[in-house]
Amino acid sequence: MAERVRVQKAIAGAGLMSRRAAEDAIRAGRILLNGEPVVLGDRVDVSVDLLTLDGTPLPVDPERVTYLLNKPAGVVSTAKDPHGRPTVVELIDIDTRLYPVGRLDADSEGLILVTNDGELTNRVTHPRYGITKTYLALVAGVPRKSKLRELEAGVDLDDGRARAVSARMVEKHGDRSLVELVMVEGRNREVRRMMEAIGHEVDRLVRTAIGPLTAPDLEPSAYRRLAANEVRSLMEASKTD
Repeated sequence: MAERVRVQKAIAGAGLMSRRAAEDAIRAGRILLNGEPVVLGDRVDVSVDLLTLDGTPLPVDPERVTYLLNKPAGVVSTAKDPHGRPTVVELIDIDTRLYPVGRLDADSEGLILVTNDGELTNRVTHPRYGITKTYLALVAGVPRKSKLRELEAGVDLDDGRARAVSARMVEKHGDRSLVELVMVEGRNREVRRMMEAIGHEVDRLVRTAIGPLTAPDLEPSAYRRLAANEVRSLMEASKTD
């Protein structure tokens, strides 16, 4: 059985706030342990218990790790591939068993999370939590504003209606243009199919943000471990009502 530690020590040990700030939050009734208000002196088993601050889970278990990876084209977003293609999990050189959070198409690039945190995976991938993903699409032609508004209103695909939270022109490159789309859903090749539905084929697709997380300086195939506060920011970005 794992050692139980004082709640404020677990929170401070994860780097989420100082022990004094955690004690103040406990006194204010903002921290719950498995749904019940914490009092000073309460202890927590970080491997099984759930701590929340203002309703948002606090990532205090050091065994739960999450990496932000800049996936290059040609790498698949799975733990294993029967065809022998490189996977996002293989790019992260640690012994812990990890899984990708959602998927990026093999020919798409950009940010993807790889983790062993099931709660985080659920919140990032399930549309009900509303965590956005931002993409830059290099497309053939120059979409009219009316076409971009169609993406926001919703377009019909073969597996149902799909819509962007927002779609805007970033810049033009001769006979091609760069379009930014913010999405909540993540169906198979959804952004590519949406652009094709308005008459503009995607030449290149890069995911640039997951919720509040960006990493403009992260090189292709490079990765870094998220700090506890970054995991918390993702949790805070999720809708719980």
